[in-house]
Formats: sequence, structure tokens, C-alpha cells
Amino acid sequence: MVPDSCILNILDMKITDIFKTQPRTYSFEFFPPKDEIAAVDFGINTGQLLKLTPSFVSVTYGAGGSTQERTFALVDFLQNKIGLNTMAHYTCVNSHRDKVAADLDYLTKMGIDNLMLMRGDPPKGQGEFIPSPDGFAYASELIAFAKQRFEICVGGAAYPEKHPEALSLGADLENLKKKVDAGVDFLLTQLFFMNNHYFDFVSAAHAKGISCRIIPGIIPITSFGQIKRFGAMSGAEVPEELIHHMEPYQDNPAKIYQIGMDYAIRQCRDLLVMGAPGIHFYTLNKSRATVEIFETLLK
Repeated sequence: MVPDSCILNILDMKITDIFKTQPRTYSFEFFPPKDEIAAVDFGINTGQLLKLTPSFVSVTYGAGGSTQERTFALVDFLQNKIGLNTMAHYTCVNSHRDKVAADLDYLTKMGIDNLMLMRGDPPKGQGEFIPSPDGFAYASELIAFAKQRFEICVGGAAYPEKHPEALSLGADLENLKKKVDAGVDFLLTQLFFMNNHYFDFVSAAHAKGISCRIIPGIIPITSFGQIKRFGAMSGAEVPEELIHHMEPYQDNPAKIYQIGMDYAIRQCRDLLVMGAPGIHFYTLNKSRATVEIFETLLK
């Protein structure tokens, strides 16, 4: 399966405009380096990924806004120094409306037309999400607030196997519809490992009247320790066949890496053959796995 070619991006282009020329998009997610050593490593790995001319890139926002300054700086660098179409993640945890308005005004004046708006996870040690006074309790409220004030393209998060806090997939789809109705322009899914979950979810979303593009989010398992960690983090079902295939090679990192890569490549190819509108890669700021997958898809 040969993906549609990725064109060089035009600065300040909304992602919805990219959709008009790219039936499939290929995008990468980064997070801000935590120190100088991580920054050097990030620069090396990012350089490898940028050779693939992604449709757009995104930069995550730490829990409770913990990486806000570094997120904003990295977004500015990628967008205005490197020339990539960049989407900034933003959450409303610990933020009142005036702060949200000021932050979004700062980003838009920086030239950021694309924002991934999410409620965010509760701060560490807080069992459940408690909105700030004069803040937002739900992502749909944040999205509606932002769209009323700024000319932006908004991405939203979707969960093929339901949000961990949702009582059911049906209830989660109801909440997703509220986000879309509030102004979400496209959706990026949480990671998953079984494609039937994604396609079943897309069908259910369409049945709810959700018609925007739903881009699958993929992360390759490249070490045995990641299996439980990724599953616990996202609630994603990890295929038993993959676990059983990896178990005998727990002390062989090279073999584990190859098994995980082979699985991710098959997963991406199947998604594209079955009509997925591209792939969003969760890179973990590493280049090797993503580059190998992407280059294999181009063959």
C-alpha cells in the first residue's frame, strides 16, 4: 500500500485546509524536552522525522500545564523557525477563563492556527477532575469558548475503546458529539493495537452524526515493558498473540523491537487499505521506529 504523497507545508495553514489537498495525512506528535541532554536527543531525532515532510506536527501539554512554557517555546520553534505546520496541545486544568483567553491569544499571535483542545487529566494526587473557579469542567466548554473568540482550527481527542472515565462507549460517544458540536474540526484517536476497535468506533461515530475526519493514532511497541504500560495508560487492548510472540524474547531487545515493528507496520498497512484517512504517530520523541514504519509504507 503506497500512501498519498505528503507535500511540503505552507506556514500558517489550517489543518482543515491541508485536508483539501491531502486525502491522507501523516503527522507526528512530540513532547517538550525536559533538560539539555533530552533537547540534544530531541534535535537529532526530530531531524530524522522532518525529512519525511509530515502533513503537520503536534506538541503535547504537560499535566496541569506543567510544560506550558516549554510547549509554547517548542511550538514557536517548529512553526516559525523550522517552518512546519504545528498544532499546540492545550488543556484547561488549573486555568480560569481569563488565563485561557490570554494563553490562546498568545498562541494565535505567534501564528498558531491549529490547537488540540482537551480538558486534561487531573493533577497528580488528585483522584478526580475538579474545574478551577471560573474554569471549564469539560473539553466541549473549552472548545466552544475558544471557537467563539479565535479563528482557529481545533482538533479533539477520541477514544476507540472509550475514555477511561466514561461509563460506556455509548456515553463516551455522546460526549464526543458535544465536542464536535462545540467546534471540533477533526479528531485524533488515542493509541490502539486492534484495528477493529478503530473501524467499529468510526462507524458508531458516524451513526451519531459525527462526520469530521477521524485520524488513527499509532504507537509501535518496541520493548516488552511497554506492553503493560501502554495498556494501563490508555485502556487499549493489547492482542494476546503479540504478547505471546514477544514473551520468549524478553531478554532480546533486538528481537522484541523487530516483532513490535512488524506488528505496527501490518497495523498501519491494514488501516490504510481499509480506508483510514492517514496516520498520527506518537513518536515518544524517537525517530527510528517511526521512520522505519513510514519508509516501509512508502514502498
